[in-house]
Amino acid sequence: MRLHVLVGLVLLATLVLGTPAPAASSLPPLLPKWFVPIQEGPAGGIVWKGRVPDRELRSFRRQSIVYVPPNANVATRYPVLYLLQGFYGGPLQFSSGLQLATVADDAIESGVVRPFIAVAPPAGKTVTYDGEWAGPWERYLVRDVVPWVDAHLPTIPTRAGRPAAGVSAGGYGALDIGLRHPRLVETLESWSGYFKPFRDGSLRHADARELAAHDPSRLVRRETSLLRSLGTRFYLSSGDTADRRTAELALVFARELDALRLPHELYLAPGAHNGHFWLAQLPVALRYALPARQ
Repeated sequence: MRLHVLVGLVLLATLVLGTPAPAASSLPPLLPKWFVPIQEGPAGGIVWKGRVPDRELRSFRRQSIVYVPPNANVATRYPVLYLLQGFYGGPLQFSSGLQLATVADDAIESGVVRPFIAVAPPAGKTVTYDGEWAGPWERYLVRDVVPWVDAHLPTIPTRAGRPAAGVSAGGYGALDIGLRHPRLVETLESWSGYFKPFRDGSLRHADARELAAHDPSRLVRRETSLLRSLGTRFYLSSGDTADRRTAELALVFARELDALRLPHELYLAPGAHNGHFWLAQLPVALRYALPARQ
């Protein structure tokens, strides 16, 4: 079963397509000049769009989005939430579909979430890519995007300052990449994701050994001792009415985390495999990934 993320996002996108881009003069000068603002939240948080270079695929021109919180300044260090898109699609799933600027601003202003930066890089050469966050896309995130963000933005450049989350195939990717690079990311979130790789995209010709190397269910067992010592934590969510198969997968993985004594939160609620559910669970996911300091 291949899971896609476009269902429901077109409807959600209509909620924000009419929102004018914020005036450049009102924006904090944190990003390079080729980034442009595309969305402003109610408290002044800004979503920008621009290209993060890929050293392996030099002709890669797809753009990332970056959310900068209200009143951001270079004197403050912020955690960075890495958001991995589903397939088909692109990073605008988060800004247009999930109203990132609005939800993030509200969470920060209410005091339940600490101010944070969010970065959603693209994967796949076009929006029609139907594969996994593996191969060149994993390398792009780990070798290019994360170092670029730490070099250009006032980040907290530690694993505790780098939660990662994703929708559907992006949820699989967040867990797979996080478990393959356990010293890079502390909190791993799968929103309607799955926990075993498909033989498609960059894994289309993978043999059994390579597939096993990208299997979160295997990786979490193999790295249990290290994950415990590092304090790795997990958040799993799924709609449990119209997306029951995904909810079953999340429940099975949560039970495995229970047995391994790894900290996690499971969020099951009425919903389907679409933007309506991901938007509904987003405030909970942000609170888990970026809790306000006590």
